[in-house]
Amino acid sequence: MIVLPAAVFVWLGMVLAISFLEAPLKFRAPGVTVPLGLGIGRVVFAALNRVEVVLLVVVGIALAAGPRSPAFVGMGGALAVLLAVQLGVLRPALRRRTDRVLAAGDPDPPRSRHHLVYIALETVKVVVLAALGITALIGIA
Repeated sequence: MIVLPAAVFVWLGMVLAISFLEAPLKFRAPGVTVPLGLGIGRVVFAALNRVEVVLLVVVGIALAAGPRSPAFVGMGGALAVLLAVQLGVLRPALRRRTDRVLAAGDPDPPRSRHHLVYIALETVKVVVLAALGITALIGIA
């Protein structure tokens, strides 16, 4: 079934492009202040997260309809947990922090622990997505 690896690799590409390329680079662009970058990041990550939820549903349906080896189910479950923690715990905390930074107008706020945890979970998500996509594509699980 090609739907599973296709959805996984689209998801992987989006996370790599946005979380590991666009997000850090936008702050290096001329004229982009921290408040402006945070505002852009809010919009971009909200859109990414909505698409991630859709892709998680597609992955879940593909797993339900296709081969359900323990490895596939475990990786799909890991993705669900990672995304749930990011959306349910970290994004609200990061949103509150962004509100405070934007209200205070601090041009150089310190990084938050929540942000570092979010980055760590994004890294784990990339590994899980790559593993799931490769195993689904070559059918080794």
